Amino acid sequence: MADSSFDVVSKIDRMELDNAINQAIREIDTRFDFKNTGAKIELSGDKLAIEADTEERAKATLDVVKDKMIKRGVSLKHLDAGEPQLSGKIYKIASTMKEGISTENAKKIAKFLRDEGPKSIKTQIQGDELRVTSKSRDDLQTAIEQIKNGKFDFAVQFVNFR
Repeated sequence: MADSSFDVVSKIDRMELDNAINQAIREIDTRFDFKNTGAKIELSGDKLAIEADTEERAKATLDVVKDKMIKRGVSLKHLDAGEPQLSGKIYKIASTMKEGISTENAKKIAKFLRDEGPKSIKTQIQGDELRVTSKSRDDLQTAIEQIKNGKFDFAVQFVNFR
């Protein structure tokens, strides 16, 4: 029997992210406590820009975005938000969306699986993915559970289970 495998990736569902941002924009436009605060949200590529007249409104706007991301199933571990910065009369929060597993993070997962996982598992780093192989599908499912329960500071998904 051939080896079974799966890939560990960290990808953002762009449609869900766009939907979350659009819902947040709609909510900020209609909520009474955001009237005349200059609150704006803008997503361009991997950059998320939030603007407001006061620091508190900028943080509240970020909270609305986070709430909508959670409701749409986009992990907050993808969002790398900075602190509000004063730019003229406007407070701005510059955020980036993190995607892909870096080499050092892939090494963390591989070491975690070597130490904690079933012994039949082999790992291989392939760009911004980590391939996990084994002869036993049960061992692979155990590895998936262990990775899910491992407290990593980045979001992981599992694809190509064969």
